[in-house]
Amino acid sequence: MLEKKKVLVIDDSAFMRRVISDIINSDHRFIVVGTANNGEEGLKKIQYLNPDVITLDVEMPSMNGLEMLKVLMKTNPKPVVVISALTKEDADTTIRALGLGAVDFITKPKNIFKMNEEEIKTHILEKIFIASKIHNFPSRSEKKTEKYVARNSVLASPSSKLKKVVAIGTSTGGPRALQEVLPYLPKALPASYVIVQHMPPGFTKSLAERLNTLSNITVKEAEDKDILYPGVAYIAPGDYHILIEKANNLSDYWIRLSSSPAVGGHRPSVNVMLNSLAETNLNNIIGVIMTGMGSDGCEGMKKLKTKNNAFIIAQDEKTCVVYGMPKAVVESGIANVVVPIQQIAKEIVKAVEVF
Repeated sequence: MLEKKKVLVIDDSAFMRRVISDIINSDHRFIVVGTANNGEEGLKKIQYLNPDVITLDVEMPSMNGLEMLKVLMKTNPKPVVVISALTKEDADTTIRALGLGAVDFITKPKNIFKMNEEEIKTHILEKIFIASKIHNFPSRSEKKTEKYVARNSVLASPSSKLKKVVAIGTSTGGPRALQEVLPYLPKALPASYVIVQHMPPGFTKSLAERLNTLSNITVKEAEDKDILYPGVAYIAPGDYHILIEKANNLSDYWIRLSSSPAVGGHRPSVNVMLNSLAETNLNNIIGVIMTGMGSDGCEGMKKLKTKNNAFIIAQDEKTCVVYGMPKAVVESGIANVVVPIQQIAKEIVKAVEVF
């Protein structure tokens, strides 16, 4: 019999601690070894309980979830799944938690008495199971890293004609991975960036805003009919596919949002974005696939490679939180380069300049 994975539940609400514990203990794969009502108590219990996974509320007295994460990831990294509400404030905090090293998050229903509904229970257990298999905690050195500067770039502006499109797909571990890439891209590159990060509605806007404050390029949540401009990154909004098409004026390309059915269980889907990009017949596309569960993006990358002669960059196994999406691309033999997350921005710049 497989040994049960140990889970520590940290939440300032006694009701939530009980509900979450009951859900976890109902699954034969897990056992709740303890609970804590704030970050300070949680850190102490982690020391002697040595859990495999931690569920963490972020709004708590004494020491909140963000403060606890900062300490935990420096001293004793563990897989953390954040418990988040659906308010804008909670979404902002959740994105910051993912940036600090939390691997994923679970959203509480507006009515917390619905926590025991089967769909929500299944969702919680699936997230904890994925987290329990994670052992990689890649992080950039505390030492300031010099941004990679393009050699022969012309300053991009809204009137510049689009030269390159960089299409990025990622899932579990993606917010942290994007934080390791977008801030290291120079604004002067004549490239536009279209991004699918698997994430529910209400969180992608906060993710875009957070990345925008950290980056030289502009980062925004994509809107329908956004024209692709150099120096701008467009993140697919939660629950919408993102398509790239010729604009009405036929000289520009724009984004169309679609609420067509999920593909492979995902909306937004990386494959949907990449397949639409392949149909543009552009031959100056760079595909980037990063950490994530499953294989979303592999089919689209293959299509870009064969139809558009795209240059494909994949994140390596060592720095992935989950080596699923990049693994599928690497094993298909279509990746031009496979590099650690810390080198992806440099590879994008090189590809934009010479590809």
